[in-house]
Amino acid sequence: MDAPEEPLPPVIYTMENKPIVTCAGDQNLFTSIYPTLSQQLPREPMEWRRSYGRAPKMIHLESNFVQFKEELLPKEGNKALLTFPFLHIYWTECCDTEVYKATVKDDLTKWQNVLKAHSSVDWLIVVVENDAKKKNKTNILPRTSIVDKIRNDFCNKQSDRCVVLSDPLKDSSRTQESWNAFLTKLRTSLLMSFTKNLGRFEDDMRTLREKRTEPGWSFCDYFMVQEELAFVFEMLQQFEDALVQYDELDALFSQYVVNFGAGDGANWLTFFCQPVKSWDGLVLRKPIDMEKRELIQRQEATVLDLRSYLFSRQCTLLLFLQRPWEVAQRALELLHSCVQELKLLEVSVPPGALDCWVFLSCLEVLQRIEGCCDRAQIDSNIAHTVGLWSYATEKLKSLGYLCGLVSEKGPNSEDLNRIVDLLAGLGAERPETANTAQSPYKKLKEALSSVEAFEKHYLDLSHAAIEMHTSIGRTRSARLVGKDLAEFYMRKKSPQKAEIYLQGALKNYLAEGWALPITHTRKQLAECQKHLGQTENYLQTSSLLASDHHVTEEERKHFCQEILSFASRQTDSPGHKIVLPLHCFAQLRDLHFTPSNAVVHVGGVLSVDITMCSQMPVPVHVEQIAINVHFSIEKNNYRKTAEWLTKHKTSNGIINFPTETSPCPASQNNLPALELYEMFERSPSDNSLNTTGIICKNAHMLLRRQESCASLETPSGVALEGGAHVLKCNDVTLEPGANRLMFRTQAKEPGTYTLRQLCVSVGPVRFVLPHLYPLVQYDVYSQEPQLRVEPLADSLLAGIPQKVKFTVTTGHYTVKNGDSLQLSNAEAMLILCHAENRAVIYSNTREKASDVLLRVQSSDKVTSISLPAAPAYHMIEFELEVLSLPSAPVTGGESSMLGMTEPHRKHKDTQKAGHCMATTDHKVSIDCPWSIYSTVIALTFSLPFRTTHSLLSAGTRKYIQVCVQNLSELDFQLSDGNLVDPGSADLQLVPLNAKSPQHTHSKQSVFFVWELKWAREPPPSLHCQFSVGFAPASEGQLSIPLKPYTYEFQVENFFTLYNVRAEILPPSGTEHCRTGSLCSLEVSITRLSGLLEVDKDEALSESDEYFSTKLMYEVVDNSSNWAVCGKSSGVISMPVVAQATHRVHMEVMPLFAGYLPLPDVRLFKYLPHHSAHSSQLDADSWIENDSLSVDKHVDDQLDSSSIKSRGSVHSASSSEHKGLPMPRLQALPPGQVFNSSMGMQVLVIPSKDDHVLEVSVT
Repeated sequence: MDAPEEPLPPVIYTMENKPIVTCAGDQNLFTSIYPTLSQQLPREPMEWRRSYGRAPKMIHLESNFVQFKEELLPKEGNKALLTFPFLHIYWTECCDTEVYKATVKDDLTKWQNVLKAHSSVDWLIVVVENDAKKKNKTNILPRTSIVDKIRNDFCNKQSDRCVVLSDPLKDSSRTQESWNAFLTKLRTSLLMSFTKNLGRFEDDMRTLREKRTEPGWSFCDYFMVQEELAFVFEMLQQFEDALVQYDELDALFSQYVVNFGAGDGANWLTFFCQPVKSWDGLVLRKPIDMEKRELIQRQEATVLDLRSYLFSRQCTLLLFLQRPWEVAQRALELLHSCVQELKLLEVSVPPGALDCWVFLSCLEVLQRIEGCCDRAQIDSNIAHTVGLWSYATEKLKSLGYLCGLVSEKGPNSEDLNRIVDLLAGLGAERPETANTAQSPYKKLKEALSSVEAFEKHYLDLSHAAIEMHTSIGRTRSARLVGKDLAEFYMRKKSPQKAEIYLQGALKNYLAEGWALPITHTRKQLAECQKHLGQTENYLQTSSLLASDHHVTEEERKHFCQEILSFASRQTDSPGHKIVLPLHCFAQLRDLHFTPSNAVVHVGGVLSVDITMCSQMPVPVHVEQIAINVHFSIEKNNYRKTAEWLTKHKTSNGIINFPTETSPCPASQNNLPALELYEMFERSPSDNSLNTTGIICKNAHMLLRRQESCASLETPSGVALEGGAHVLKCNDVTLEPGANRLMFRTQAKEPGTYTLRQLCVSVGPVRFVLPHLYPLVQYDVYSQEPQLRVEPLADSLLAGIPQKVKFTVTTGHYTVKNGDSLQLSNAEAMLILCHAENRAVIYSNTREKASDVLLRVQSSDKVTSISLPAAPAYHMIEFELEVLSLPSAPVTGGESSMLGMTEPHRKHKDTQKAGHCMATTDHKVSIDCPWSIYSTVIALTFSLPFRTTHSLLSAGTRKYIQVCVQNLSELDFQLSDGNLVDPGSADLQLVPLNAKSPQHTHSKQSVFFVWELKWAREPPPSLHCQFSVGFAPASEGQLSIPLKPYTYEFQVENFFTLYNVRAEILPPSGTEHCRTGSLCSLEVSITRLSGLLEVDKDEALSESDEYFSTKLMYEVVDNSSNWAVCGKSSGVISMPVVAQATHRVHMEVMPLFAGYLPLPDVRLFKYLPHHSAHSSQLDADSWIENDSLSVDKHVDDQLDSSSIKSRGSVHSASSSEHKGLPMPRLQALPPGQVFNSSMGMQVLVIPSKDDHVLEVSVT
């Protein structure tokens, strides 16, 4: 403190404001201590804890020490914080009791009384201890006596308010400790006083703010109060909190302005609605603009004054916080919002005044930022300041247009008067910028001084803004500034300079799909191109504008008339043609081929109908519309028949072209989403990962869209194609909207024709569509004659007449009278000739041409079909009936055994009979008149029936059963079933069938039965022939008689040789068999005939009296109703004598109760082995070993598993008898053995002690 004895002014508006601390007592003492005190006080930070839960902060306290005067103490009602003394300190170094009592005590008393009178309770008494004075005076009491007296007299219960400072000017540890204690107490007291008084001030401020709805509330008064709080925070270097106060004031004022615009206005707002008389811009070079602050305090400020002052304070605090880029951001928002607020408040502003204020403010903010940042920082933060550059450029342009500085003749007298008025509103230049060469004031004044100066400043600002926007990638903004610059050049009659900027802006708008900016820019570009004499470009732009629906109807007609006027004028060079893209004149909607499959033969006529939508607002007469056609011949074109080509064409023949709803392409937002997929490449040897990456699967879609966007606005760049193949349509008037155009052409050469380019001729102007997309093609073919034969039904049935369709495709061959088809007759297939056969001739498009009678002549070997005369590329269709002779395939002896087993036999692996019809193929050779080679076709016929036979026995009586199964979908009538054996005259077949016709439905069977009778010994085999007449049940009288269906088969070993009978007897003394009790089973095997031819085999042996053969019997119960006890099989020697009987007894046990069927008894021929060892072993040893070899020809009904289950093991090779010769078993044919006990059942009752009763029901 340079002069502490002179108090500072009570109100200080500088950034060096500090909390006030008054100093009373010994001023010389304080003056000596002040340098050390002012240096040490802010060195250590203090934690400042605030109310309302706000976060604590560490602050460095500084103070403004002033001499105590009663005038400094706050009066009643004065709430100013800047002039408020937060702490009062009394300084003394009295060490003598007498002096204390004489002067110091009275002085302290007066000081305290003044503080109490003003309710000031924040004070300290500092007693300075000095060792030098202590040595000079020997009668001094100890120091503590003076301190104690002061504490007793003034501190009472607050003894800590008296602080001792020992030798403050010395450098010793005791002095340092004394200083630390004193400074801690001083900081604590000052902070407590500050917190208390600040809290009280904030409460009063909130109370004042809550009264804002009362009628007498004033925003200006409240503004001063809250700004006082901001000053205090700034004084404490809490710039963030100070900024919050100004932001709250900003938001409060903005809300009142919005409410005013909505009709809810406050009375005090009328003070801010005064007409604007000064527009000198923002003042940012002074910490506080006192002029505007005083205007606010006097309630004489305008909206611009209030906003300027508020922002200047915010700017100052933001710069202290080192946030200059936020200053730029806030400045741009402020300038835009001020313009809107003036409109809402309906403030009267002279024309151009607001533009001057904005221009000066932009440059002031930019220069203020440049003054506190270096060039590197500014260049790296262009994004924050470029908005201000653009806004300043825009406002300078507005001033130029307003003041006539851009007109051809320069400003007139009215413009000059306006310039003078605007400059007068700026006032005198501020002192702080008077010495600055490029101050905003000087720039604006110079720019408005002359046309040349304005052009220089405007171009400098525009180029700087464009360069900045471009450098940070803001292409749209750069184009917008460039568009304004182009408008300026057009005003200055420099269209060549304007075109560059207009083309750049249009390209950007087209790429992003901005419809309205595109229209506006094109209108500017059209004017520019017209001035430059760019005829082709001007016509293209005019056509685009004439087709643009964002343009008014009158303007569209004007631009369309520009094109028509040019087309009607004769150009200097008659051969000169102007080529323009078609999309700006008309659009293709769809294309329709006739015929619809777009396939035509050589010499045929093809029609192409095109729907073209004219974009012009008036009818336009077109001299010619031409479609250039590209012709190509493929290598495999000879294979492409009409049928092949038709399969690969659209069914309806209509091709729709993509429509463009606007003259601009889709924006980037409408592009398809990226389809990204992971890609891995692995090593083929060890499958290890080699490379990985990401691929885009729809890159072709993205690239195609971008390329089309880039090529939309090219001036011409379209080359007219020439060629021999052109479709033309002359003298057409295109009405606005859809127009139907028809092109006709006659095919000459076979190949593929691609529609490549469409050209609309309006005088010398050619509107060209370079490529038709999607691909549009039609095919011309030259086809060889063909013959196709196909059945009308899904399958041809043998035995009944079936219709076959003949299709003759003439191709390039013309069928003449006398041409015929020669068919070679097959042996088992007949071609039926009818007098009413007709042939139909169709055109290539399936249109019926004629219907003629077909002449068919047949001989033994050849059938001749006379073809009707037909032109080339037609079809001849007719139908003929064919008949295949019905005969089932001959069945051999083994295969004929299907179903020959006895009915009671049960199969495990019975082969399932198929339900598919047997087929037979008939090949026919056809000689065609157009070829020297014969055509061979194959017709497949299906037999409608499946026939099986079986042999039935009843003792020695024999029956043959034939089953006829209908496999087709038709119903048949079967009649006259007959069975004969041509080779056996003594054999008689007696039919047991009904003589009436049998009706068989689809998938049903009919059975025929004959009994065999013979007088002498029957033959070993029968060769039978079965035949039956048939006819479809649903049809009437057939034109020809049908041959019967035949089936041949063979029956062997059908005579019965043995009769087997089994009988089960209950235990003695009981009437019925019981479960669990042994019963007696008696099996009788009886020979029914003497020696026959079939008996002569290896098993036959001769004795003196008779022949005998060895048989093996086996008892098997597959149903598991009986348990056979003991041996279930054995070998017997059976005499070959009629009625010779062999009986076998064994025991069985019933396992269930009820009527149980008897076990099965099987017979086998027992054949000896062929080796030499077979004579060494007799049959009994084989029986006891019970190991037999079953012949491979054993019937598949032999269940070996059942044999094993009864204890007899039948094995082909036993380890127990390895190497020994094994006998063989041969099953007797079913026809030679008759089981007379088949079907018999035995009643078995349950045992008495059974708890669980099991009953078998069969």
